[in-house]
Amino acid sequence: MNVDTGSALWRDPDLSAEDRVTDLVSRMTLEEKVAQLYGVWVGIDATEGEVAPHQHEMAAAPVDWDELVRSGLGQLTRPFGTAPVDPLLGAKGLAESQRQIMAAGRFGIPALVHEECLTGLAAWTATAFPSPLCWAASFDPELVQRMGALIGENMRRLGVHQGLAPVLDVARDMRWGRVEETMGEDPHLVGTIGSAYVRGLESSGIVATLKHFVGYSASRAGRNLAPVSAGPREIADVFLPPFEMALRAGARSVMNSYTDIDGVPAAADPALLTTLLRETYGFTGTVVADYFSVAFLQTLHGVAGSPAEAAARALEAGIDVELPTVACYGEPLVTAVRDGAVDEALVDRALRRVLLQKCELGLLDADWSPDSPAVLGGEVELDSEESRAVAGELARRSVVLLTNDGTLPLRPGMRLAVVGPRADTAQAMLGCYSFPMHVGVHHPEVAVGVDIPTLADALRTAPEAYDVVVAEGCPVVGGDDAGIAAAARAAAEADVCVAVLGDQAGLFGNGTSGEGCDAVDLRLPGRQEELLEALLATGKPVVLVLLSGRPYELSRQVDRLAAVLCGFFPGEEGGPAIADVLGGRVAPSGRLPVSFPRAGSSQPATYLASPLGRKTDVSTVDPTPLFPFGHGLGYGAATWGPVRGLTGSEWSTDGTSELSVELRNETDREVTEVVQVYLHDPAAEVVRPVQALLAARRVDLAPGSAVTVRFALHADLTSFTGRAGARIVEPGAVELRVGASSGDVREVLRLTLSGDRRTVGFDRRLHPESVVEQRGSAIGQSGT
Repeated sequence: MNVDTGSALWRDPDLSAEDRVTDLVSRMTLEEKVAQLYGVWVGIDATEGEVAPHQHEMAAAPVDWDELVRSGLGQLTRPFGTAPVDPLLGAKGLAESQRQIMAAGRFGIPALVHEECLTGLAAWTATAFPSPLCWAASFDPELVQRMGALIGENMRRLGVHQGLAPVLDVARDMRWGRVEETMGEDPHLVGTIGSAYVRGLESSGIVATLKHFVGYSASRAGRNLAPVSAGPREIADVFLPPFEMALRAGARSVMNSYTDIDGVPAAADPALLTTLLRETYGFTGTVVADYFSVAFLQTLHGVAGSPAEAAARALEAGIDVELPTVACYGEPLVTAVRDGAVDEALVDRALRRVLLQKCELGLLDADWSPDSPAVLGGEVELDSEESRAVAGELARRSVVLLTNDGTLPLRPGMRLAVVGPRADTAQAMLGCYSFPMHVGVHHPEVAVGVDIPTLADALRTAPEAYDVVVAEGCPVVGGDDAGIAAAARAAAEADVCVAVLGDQAGLFGNGTSGEGCDAVDLRLPGRQEELLEALLATGKPVVLVLLSGRPYELSRQVDRLAAVLCGFFPGEEGGPAIADVLGGRVAPSGRLPVSFPRAGSSQPATYLASPLGRKTDVSTVDPTPLFPFGHGLGYGAATWGPVRGLTGSEWSTDGTSELSVELRNETDREVTEVVQVYLHDPAAEVVRPVQALLAARRVDLAPGSAVTVRFALHADLTSFTGRAGARIVEPGAVELRVGASSGDVREVLRLTLSGDRRTVGFDRRLHPESVVEQRGSAIGQSGT
């Protein structure tokens, strides 16, 4: 029972958070301290579909709520994202749970509440925004920041404090099922877009959680939760920069990676979670465990012999909070401390971080109320007009046109055969962490909760008055000859066939993309390639629309396709957005955040390859992409003027190089260009990628307009990890390759980095600067 009178120093809001927490910690028993270091997942079910790895066995023990909260509680796990719940009823239930927690403990400290929010708040009736691959394809950090703020507002409205996003893993092997959760294969793009999301979420008062720290996406053979063999230089130069950028953007929490790197699990690595994250980066927030990862130190990694040993290893490494529910940080940890196996100072270290964050959130204030704005207002709307508008705008700006023979845009009144397994299902628009696919699929008796038009729906109601016939052809996986034949007959009778193919998002084998849904190669799943061949055999123009969580190998068909559009998983407004693009009401303007492979699709490769990772004369395998990173077409193109170096050919190793690009729109419709600047280092002390993105700027040009895009690039952006393991800026010749994609370089500026060799660290310049000038005035500025 709560016996605190509120007169203690820790209740005084006029004192510093540090002083308040110091006073509170001094008053707590060991049991009360440990209780703040774990979450409880109420409603987790070991018998239904999994939403976390090994959920079945990890959730086998029933939860004794009264026992778990009698000493207090650190976190509540997913009160809205575990099962479909009416948001207002859920908010009222959460408020009641908080009252019970506050009444049970001596200090009346509420729990911090977290939810997933990768594609919007993972709650019933909340907006399903586009997937992170779409964020990156838009090359529009400002729009992503706006989306993040809307997601945060929804969370705060319900009484949620922490969001488990963004995913900052850099995609390395496209067979990995979680590619759909990433922002692509380039660390600069991932860091830029991820930082924008963090700024948006944090601006709403929600704690953003960066995941998965670090190297998770480098798993061998693209298998989920598999060992990682990346070396320290790849970790430092590919996987860490997005986290550095997002920490600088204000993220207040970090989640560990499940994987082990060279035999050391991230959850038990003090060099990673303490030395690097805390001491080098200066991070002062909380480190939370990826779900069950503390217990996995015993059950999967085999580096602990008991739950107590697992708790000791994780706590020493720097994990402050065990999620999603208590397994090791409860009684096993208390016993280990009392037996002298774990120093209580480690408990206090984690406790201070947890309580400081609760203090920042107001949870230690005497006047804090468990009644959220939803409860106080008596109503809640999680899919507002503004949210749907932003979801639609982001979806439209992320659609990538890969190739087009002039068939697109479709003429009004055409007879369309809209065929394929993704043509007439709302699920085609959604990734594996959207609420309908993450949770809703396990509750088919419950309505989806948000309106998600299919592409067929959107084309049926399009203002171009198409005559639409729909045929599935085959499911994503499976099907029969009769279905494929029926689809081919529909295509033969149409003017144009729109083939809508791709993935079914799911978890742990219940889909073709998503967590635990890895691929053995990059051929289209199931019989979809066979369906596509049957459609092409009709002789009618075939427009392929790909709704997927990863790029697929299209080499065998691409020369025979009239056009190819890629939408990835574009969210609840994805159907209308793609219909807008097909009909020409909106021009395609997205750019690829991942390369599309050529034949030999079991060979993973990204554009960040070194010289030996490119095509060579000593291997029969050609990893050259079919469509390169940064590629994307429109219905018109900007005319490029000269690319000018504004600061000469000498670039100080501690200075800035400036360049400009002139663009004109000589067409009769708006066009978009994404000006991309890549670094090529001809000779360095270690092997470097042939080219790597340094800066990019999206520019939308009205008909007849002309702009100048100016970039200012600090030499820190050229830094890399040298032979001694330190990050350096190295004097010598470099090239700035400026173009429309990594495979479409329009001009090369050859420069010399001159001056002293410099060692740089976490405080280095991470963002370029860019300005767009029109008619002599600046119209925008960005750190993209």
